[in-house]
Amino acid sequence: MITEPEDLKKIEETLKELQKTFGIEDDEDFSDQSELNQYVKDAFDLDLEQMEKEMLPDKFSISVKINKTHEDAVLPSYNYATDSGFDFYSTKEIEIGPFGRALIPTGLRFDLPSNIELQVRSKSGLALKQGLMVLNSPGTVDNGYTNEVQVILFNTTNETVIIKKGMKVAQGVFSYVANGTMIEFEEVSDIKEKDRNLNGFGSTGLF
Repeated sequence: MITEPEDLKKIEETLKELQKTFGIEDDEDFSDQSELNQYVKDAFDLDLEQMEKEMLPDKFSISVKINKTHEDAVLPSYNYATDSGFDFYSTKEIEIGPFGRALIPTGLRFDLPSNIELQVRSKSGLALKQGLMVLNSPGTVDNGYTNEVQVILFNTTNETVIIKKGMKVAQGVFSYVANGTMIEFEEVSDIKEKDRNLNGFGSTGLF
């Protein structure tokens, strides 16, 4: 897959070289696409057709390395191909008292790709049926964090809840994020007003 910055840079350099070689402007097209494809393949050892297929949204994929820290940990999987999240399972039995909270171990460590974060979210069924939710939802697993992922569960009921070993406790969602390697803060004397300006809490009403 073409997902790394160096791959995209190579493509950009290739296209610029092609434009220079063929003497075309940025908004011009090659009259013979097959001729262009063959030239790129011969000159740069790149397959434009294959590259295009790999870069389509429905072909996009991310490789995530996973390490089990507990023999009973359950490796992530998606119940349906269209699911955004996968389930986290508890590796031990834990009791959570009324309106109490507990740290639930999952037995999983992740090596996240660049600019990817792992969000830990509540499961809708668990929240509705048992009143259990991720307290800091969504919890954030930063790219640089490589220790075991643990879930802060909060019991919103007035009854004690038993988290059984092997029970689903939360869901994980991978998301692109602008982290500290991409952001530069610039102090300015003022902030230019936009359409919302200073309108904040409750400014759009309830209905």
